[in-house]
Amino acid sequence: MTVFACATCGSAITGPLTELPEMPARPGNRGHLRADGSRRATATVPLGFFALEPGPWGAPLVPSAEPHPVFPGGPCVGDPDSDDGFLVSAGTRNTVVLHPDDARGLRQDPDLARHCSGCCGLHGRAGMNQQCPCGAHVGTLVNDCNTAYELHLEPSRVHPATE
Repeated sequence: MTVFACATCGSAITGPLTELPEMPARPGNRGHLRADGSRRATATVPLGFFALEPGPWGAPLVPSAEPHPVFPGGPCVGDPDSDDGFLVSAGTRNTVVLHPDDARGLRQDPDLARHCSGCCGLHGRAGMNQQCPCGAHVGTLVNDCNTAYELHLEPSRVHPATE
């Protein structure tokens, strides 16, 4: 089992997790209606597990002529600087993907205007939006109605420890 800790302060930010052999298929981005009226997709990774996202994920975003999802589990996003182009991720490969409820003590970056432009939650396109209690950015939560429901930890910002 693996526990992930903040690379800046060493605090554990997850409990013990078991690695999945491959990234699970995303359950789709049709969010289920919740009691508060918002929508959220089913979590990609079950509680107690993590997987590595082999493709690029998260910011920065770069132009693309083809209509591909901005990153795995995300929607297609038009390029605001092009009449017919799209944006795709050129972010980190092998981010650590886990169920958001497996994170301990993380807090949302207080700069909500930079991160929270989805109608039901965080879309993840603006960069890391989750901080360790020490203040270091460690990952990106996506939980908007048109995205996958998952937390991505940046491999350079966390350290795995085997229990």
